[in-house]
Amino acid sequence: MTATQLQIGPHTVTPPVVLAPMAGITNAPFRTLCREFSGGKGLFVSEMITTRALVERDAKTMRLIHFDGTEKPRSIQLYGVDPVTVGKAVRMIVDEDLADHIDLNFGCPVPKVTRKGGGSALPYKRHLLRSILREAVTGAGPLPVTMKMRKGIDDDHITYLDAGRIAVEEGVTAIALHGRTAAQHYGGTADWDAIARLKEAVPEIPVLGNGDIWSADDAVRMMRRTGCDGVVVGRGCLGRPWLFGDLVAAFEGGGAPARPTLKEVAAVMRRHAELLAQWLENEERGVIDFRKHVAWYTKGFSVGSEMRKRLAITSSLAELDALLGELDLDQEWPAGADGPRGRTSGRNRVVLPDGWLEDPYDCAGVSADAELDTSGG
Repeated sequence: MTATQLQIGPHTVTPPVVLAPMAGITNAPFRTLCREFSGGKGLFVSEMITTRALVERDAKTMRLIHFDGTEKPRSIQLYGVDPVTVGKAVRMIVDEDLADHIDLNFGCPVPKVTRKGGGSALPYKRHLLRSILREAVTGAGPLPVTMKMRKGIDDDHITYLDAGRIAVEEGVTAIALHGRTAAQHYGGTADWDAIARLKEAVPEIPVLGNGDIWSADDAVRMMRRTGCDGVVVGRGCLGRPWLFGDLVAAFEGGGAPARPTLKEVAAVMRRHAELLAQWLENEERGVIDFRKHVAWYTKGFSVGSEMRKRLAITSSLAELDALLGELDLDQEWPAGADGPRGRTSGRNRVVLPDGWLEDPYDCAGVSADAELDTSGG
């Protein structure tokens, strides 16, 4: 059987399952839903927080770093390109007791991040990566620092093994690897063999696998096949926060996967929208924010394109209740609801700063405005 717990510094994560940071998704309400289904087991990471915005105390960012009183450990993911700013943000987290664990984002493939040399573009610059990790680990003191990354920029610029060794040398506590390059974006198939190679290359610290985990069985298969110490689940839980209940059951040796009826799914949808309204302190804004989740929750069910459109333009809980009440709520879980969800497209080209690939050790390509000033991806 695979390992049933994961050690992240002083924090024991049981089972070894982590909710991947996802921009606009893994806010406090969604983390609450996932934790409720898991019985509080696992590790649930905030969406991406930019270090510049945190240091400048941007209002949106300060909301995003709010944790429910029951969230333990509190886990923040930071994005940064400038070592000095990253160091300031980490020390702020420690000094003001804002979190118990810090994860660093070196995996985001979206153009607005990579064009500034951040996310999955950054590990190509080995010295810059080392400087950022050193500042973060030094500033974090007793707090564990982990990192999430991809295989590299593209098949001609693979970085994950070099980055893994640098991380170990600089005191990073654990590494999560998404088995895709930035060029793949979310297309194709995740390379689980790369996760196994990283585990062999850095046996000193835990390695977590990420990519193509659509079910609890996938998570168990990944760990058995790669020898990784835990899994990071992202798109697989979109519209399915109960997946974390499935994962707990799979690792604890019992229980069939959840197969909710549409009535049960609708109840989760209603609670999700209500939690967002409470969190944003505005019902209309909360319901509007919930709209993006409608297609994921209703995937595979016989809902109809017109009803999906109506659900996707709701602006009040009462309106949402009325529309959910019109559905055929007795529908059983459909086979079409399993499998891939969320973004599945690839990209042929990664947007990078001018001259970024000319020298993997020169940091001159990092511009003064490389630090994003807004959080959430």
